[in-house]
Amino acid sequence: VQLQASGGGLVQAGGSLRLSCAASGSTFRRTAIGWYRQAPGKQRELVATISSGGATNLADSVKGRFTISRDNAKNTVYLQMNSLKPEDTAVYSCKATTYNGYNYWGQGTQVTVSS
Repeated sequence: VQLQASGGGLVQAGGSLRLSCAASGSTFRRTAIGWYRQAPGKQRELVATISSGGATNLADSVKGRFTISRDNAKNTVYLQMNSLKPEDTAVYSCKATTYNGYNYWGQGTQVTVSS
């Protein structure tokens, strides 16, 4: 499985961005995807997950502002980020967990929120 994350950029506080995680392979429908972020000097944290069946989970810090969704026809998972705050600034990466337990990481995409 190869992952390609995109959609990051510079946005003002209160703005929105949509990140995409595009995956290769024919088993995408059976793959769970997680979005993680890592800010400078901080540990990587889990932001959101979506299971192969579409069940979602969001970190408390982003609930009500972020949503995660998937389009199996496009082999893509999206992270819609609204009401962005400066503390959301980080490198965002996606991870795929296959049905048989293997993990694959994509490269990160930088999100910078200015105050």
